[in-house]
Amino acid sequence: MEKSVKQISTTALAKKHKIEAKEMFAQLLQKGLIEKKDKLWCLTDQGVKIGGKFVTSKQYGKYITWPENFTLDDVGKETLITATAIGKTFKLSANKINYLFSELGWAQKGLKGWRITIQGKRQGGLQDEDKKSGIPYIRWPESIIKSKIFINSVKDIGGTIEGDAPVNEEIKPAEADFREKFVAKHRATDGHFVRSKAEMIIDNWLYMAEIVHAYERKLPIEEDVYSDFYIPTGKVYIEYWGYENNEKYLSRKKQKLDLYKKYDFNLIELEDKDVLNLDDILPRLLLKNGVQAY
Repeated sequence: MEKSVKQISTTALAKKHKIEAKEMFAQLLQKGLIEKKDKLWCLTDQGVKIGGKFVTSKQYGKYITWPENFTLDDVGKETLITATAIGKTFKLSANKINYLFSELGWAQKGLKGWRITIQGKRQGGLQDEDKKSGIPYIRWPESIIKSKIFINSVKDIGGTIEGDAPVNEEIKPAEADFREKFVAKHRATDGHFVRSKAEMIIDNWLYMAEIVHAYERKLPIEEDVYSDFYIPTGKVYIEYWGYENNEKYLSRKKQKLDLYKKYDFNLIELEDKDVLNLDDILPRLLLKNGVQAY
């Protein structure tokens, strides 16, 4: 009878490969073997295929284990490239590419260099640093240049790529119905056309507070969903909830909230009572997300 392979924890696997547990989790995430759901690490289908298992103990609770003989080389390795290489593809500077990743919430600027975010790790990015200067930077999977989300962002700022075909946007029925029914006809002070008087008040408040913001910014995910407002500083989204007695609207609201939770996005929720008192409520909520209003 063939002897079964011993299972070891992720921490033990990291020690075996002489790296920190945090780095091991990052690499397992980059390889698509694990993902985070409700702040807990979970196995993906690929993780299960290579032998990952869940174990429950009285001392440590529920955690993931791996075959003792498992190595990351067992998983297909994708070439990782820098922002400079990505920029050459789209005829943009590395600096502009990094700011695009930041706007998408995949990277954040440090005192020097760039740090990867949880969302960036989900895209396959890996934190690295210059061996001479120690300045941090991010390496990205080569497939990032074909990412629908990223390509749309590049097009928004005028980047080009030879042979690039138009990307078709497919909006979910609930989202499409809403956008068709409620036409953006209210003009805010900054020129944005919004879909309700309440949204106009919110937009005007952000403008007068000199807070850079976008209206109806697509979430940086595969699902075609748009936020009401997006503030690049702090990577925070704002949703105004109205029409609470409309069944279809409530269904759409639940779908959007589930997605915000799934992807760990920073979200501020506003209702009619909040819109009437924005001066007191919004600065406090923004500050919690690292955005100073006054």
